[in-house]
Amino acid sequence: MTQAKRSGEGKIALVTGGGTGVGRGIAKALSAEGYSLVITGRRPDVLEGAADEIARETGGTVRAITCDVGNPAEVVALFGAIRDDFGRLDLLVNNAGTNVPPVPLEEVTFEQWSTIVAANLTGAFLCTQHAFRLMKSQNPRGGRIINNGSISATTPRPNSAPYTATKHAITGLTKSTALDGRAHDIACGQIDIGNAATDMTEKMSSGVLQANGEIAPEPTIPVAHIAEAVVYMASLPLTANVLTMTVMATKMPLVGRG
Repeated sequence: MTQAKRSGEGKIALVTGGGTGVGRGIAKALSAEGYSLVITGRRPDVLEGAADEIARETGGTVRAITCDVGNPAEVVALFGAIRDDFGRLDLLVNNAGTNVPPVPLEEVTFEQWSTIVAANLTGAFLCTQHAFRLMKSQNPRGGRIINNGSISATTPRPNSAPYTATKHAITGLTKSTALDGRAHDIACGQIDIGNAATDMTEKMSSGVLQANGEIAPEPTIPVAHIAEAVVYMASLPLTANVLTMTVMATKMPLVGRG
């Protein structure tokens, strides 16, 4: 019996924010599926460590390229390296993002606001823009873009205005990208994640602020479930697309009144 071909064989994928957390989990799953991988992040040591570990575990090709996706010049260099080294890009996962500690809206500084917008929104736009240029010109043309929207793309947490604003904007970017990509065989979808178990969500087990003002613990789910969902989205032919998908802990207090 011949072994089934992995969906990523011969394909090139870029995962931003791929050195830690959800991004690292997605990168590992894509590498296991046969993708040749580029991961980006702002910390070279963390990024190189993740690339080496993923390559050892999957036997795949994983290249780490340090990049601040909110910096236009660094994004130009990133995509130039992808074009030079691989000649094409089949999948972009816009995962990079950041947040600030929850504080009342009026206490958010302009610097904090600008940092979050650059990482969460401007970075996704810049990478999408360069991916479009490459995907439109390559042969065979086309590709897929998957954006990490978070459940904050639809429902905010208390004291999260900057993060929520950028994630709502990601939904608009996803829909515009899906629309503008039709003519060029570029598909775009969004995965909204609820409480993946990462360093960022460790505090949830001890309690986080709820909409009614109470502090309550929230359940989390393994990152592997998110990664499996992304692999499924990426495995579809370019004639099919998951526009939006929500993957969340079943008992997290999202559905219902706060």
